[in-house]
Amino acid sequence: MPMKTLITALLLSAATISHAAPVDPYGYKLPPSMQPKKKAKKTPPKKVVPAIDYVGEYVNFGDWKDVRAFLDDLTTRDGFDRAELTTLINQVRYVDAAVQLVKPAPPGKPKNWQAYSKLMIDPVRIDAGTKFWNDNAEALSRAESLYGVPAEIIVGIIGIETVYGRNTGRFRVLDALTTLAFSYPEAPQRRERMEFFRGELEATLLYARQTGIDPLSLKGSFAGALGMPQFMPSSLMKYAVDFDGSGAIDLQNSATDAIGSVAAFLVAHGWQRELGGPPVYAATVSPNRAWETMLNQGLTAKYRASELNAAGVTTAVPAPDQLYGLVDLQNGADPTEYWLANNNFFAVTQYNRSYFYAMSVLELGRAVRLSRGGAATSTAASGM
Repeated sequence: MPMKTLITALLLSAATISHAAPVDPYGYKLPPSMQPKKKAKKTPPKKVVPAIDYVGEYVNFGDWKDVRAFLDDLTTRDGFDRAELTTLINQVRYVDAAVQLVKPAPPGKPKNWQAYSKLMIDPVRIDAGTKFWNDNAEALSRAESLYGVPAEIIVGIIGIETVYGRNTGRFRVLDALTTLAFSYPEAPQRRERMEFFRGELEATLLYARQTGIDPLSLKGSFAGALGMPQFMPSSLMKYAVDFDGSGAIDLQNSATDAIGSVAAFLVAHGWQRELGGPPVYAATVSPNRAWETMLNQGLTAKYRASELNAAGVTTAVPAPDQLYGLVDLQNGADPTEYWLANNNFFAVTQYNRSYFYAMSVLELGRAVRLSRGGAATSTAASGM
């Protein structure tokens, strides 16, 4: 073969190899610089999620018939000045974001405890909880001694609620409560929910009058919850305590007041020091499903461990002779978890009527305790 023809053939061969699969004739991968460049995939632009409208719009609540009747009742019942209430309500705004956020999740999506717990018991909360516990060890110890509520339960609640004061809410409480009290979205219990929020609106006005606070200055969640522990205004009036001895209750800025108030709330809602032991025990259920009638029996413990055992519910660690409820934590397509829960667990559900919520409180508190190097305590969930 003439030299010129040979050179041409080699060049053509090299060109063919350079555009072939990124390997040489011996099967070794070519270095990155010799691999063909891949065309970059076009990424569709991200949708811009609108920011939550915390401010709302002016709708002149004072012209609403139900609002006027409510203000008349407050004047008679609580001795408010009617003209002052009118001036105040004319400054309140309608917050559609509160209406949208209070709506239940759309039907059809299965509950998933494992997915929920991953969101709630995350490194951010655990690290913040460790610092919170270290910074407030004396107050937590004092609350545990006085009320009998373990430090990790208090730490768990404040962490789940606001990440230890980082997210206490940006809605004006009067705006959110008035909106929900008179414009609650369509729901099976709409009338009951509006009555609830009207009660909270009244409690807010009473609290503001009692403390001399401008009610329009109060900021909180879309449902009107306040401070580090997210107390509703009526709960603040009934259960909050001046735990730091300052002469005033401040759930927004005083971690000590928040700690004492959470403990006081739990005791008022059924926490029992004398129960001891963990609030929950991991359970296994039998295939005969005789235990199914013990599910969804309300937020209370009503069965003896012996009754549950007879129905096919067993625990790896023997549960003390107490009353329990059978708690199911659904995991989407994965197997459901079952737990025996005593009345201290159900005291936590009085803070938020959700098994997922109460279990996340227990798990976060436990995770923070372990992060601090704490040994197992009598409150640790058996099987967690």
